[in-house]
Amino acid sequence: MENNRNQSGKSSFSSNKGPYKAPFKKSTGTSAGRGSYLGKPSYSSSSYGGSKPRTGGSTGTSPSRGGYAGSRPSYGGGYTSRVNRGGGASHRGGNRGGRGGGKSQHIDVARFINKSVITEQVEHFVPEHLFADFAIDERLKSNIITKGYSAPTPIQDRTIPHILRGSDVVGIANTGTGKTAAFLIPLINKVLLAPRECVLIVVPTRELAIQIDQEFAGFTKGLGIYSVCCVGGAPIGKQISELRRGGNFIIGTPGRLKDLVQRNLINLSHFNTIVLDEADRMLDMGFIGDMKFMMAKMPVRRHTLFFSATLSHEIEALIKDFLKEPVRISVKTQDTSKNVEQDIVRVQQGDKVAILQDLLRQPEFSKVLIFGRTKHGVEKLSKVLAQKGFKAESIHGNKNHSKRQRALGLFKDDHIQILVATDVAARGLDIAGVSHVINYDIPATYDDYVHRIGRTGRGNKKGKALTFID
Repeated sequence: MENNRNQSGKSSFSSNKGPYKAPFKKSTGTSAGRGSYLGKPSYSSSSYGGSKPRTGGSTGTSPSRGGYAGSRPSYGGGYTSRVNRGGGASHRGGNRGGRGGGKSQHIDVARFINKSVITEQVEHFVPEHLFADFAIDERLKSNIITKGYSAPTPIQDRTIPHILRGSDVVGIANTGTGKTAAFLIPLINKVLLAPRECVLIVVPTRELAIQIDQEFAGFTKGLGIYSVCCVGGAPIGKQISELRRGGNFIIGTPGRLKDLVQRNLINLSHFNTIVLDEADRMLDMGFIGDMKFMMAKMPVRRHTLFFSATLSHEIEALIKDFLKEPVRISVKTQDTSKNVEQDIVRVQQGDKVAILQDLLRQPEFSKVLIFGRTKHGVEKLSKVLAQKGFKAESIHGNKNHSKRQRALGLFKDDHIQILVATDVAARGLDIAGVSHVINYDIPATYDDYVHRIGRTGRGNKKGKALTFID
């Protein structure tokens, strides 16, 4: 990450002089049915390859289950499948660096099907505010306009006024609804009003941290406010150097942040504001101990913002522990976006790659995100697709930081058609123009499914999600 700094490389409070002690302390140590399949897939519960249903070789089919004709899949269905049938590990830690997690969940396959397609918006959201209406710095308003923001999204419209007033906030919203700007805009204004204010933003993955840092840079252009991005997998020496130069915002992942705190490079007692973004995902990845460690080192009187796409008993317990009389804002209307058409693809294990290739050759599959359960499986599939002539890359926990960023950049910039990923790419990433999400392996839980398919159909765009069922 490169910070947009002045030539001195210092912020307004990087000095240790005077009564204020810099929050980034210098280190003394070292850095470390609609017809048959005739060359093009159709979304239905009838068979591919002809109008005749498959009559032999079926085991345990349900009345609503489509048939096979050769190796072709059929769309539609409604029987219940075990989630670990896709060959992935049943323990959720398998894709997450062994940080723990729960067991696989039994998901009704019918929840993977939603064929409704929006042809017209019956109700249009009318924001109560415009960005010009918010009591924020005029320079910040100018940057917002320069970034192409016209009117606030629902989560921005309803959250920003409360954050500007200093209230603790619990924000619940579907992915792709603009949560990042909902907290960045008022917090940047907060720092403009109080230059010594320090803000910590904690997120579950390095990709999301980097994305937020990039958004931050756009909002703060010319304002003299800087950030440091601290994520695992990236060289810690560079991050230590940037911490020494100082900044108002630290954006990072729990493990790396805890490491830097323990090295006395970050003094959390000076941070009066914290954002926990994608909190459900951090809990799911086993970061609960790291989150509690950091919160315990912050002032008791602090400003806490808590964002999540889902709620659970565990999340409610965190809200009770971390926040004080929070304002609850929910703009979530359903688990999955109405913009995403969802369906299943019936396959046999030996036919999965062939069926996937057939789909990917269709012109409408222009920018495809494919999810697998294991790091090894994801890497193997991406290489197979590349050997078949597809422009494909992979992203998973076994790849180093630079290779993950390179693959993600190629996909974002439309230099490749396909990105094969573990659930490391399921949360928070804003990738424009994803036409399809394909669940090559069934996700461990329904929440994982919701976040996976949230990578398409973002904003006002439509998308399609397909889940392979064997």
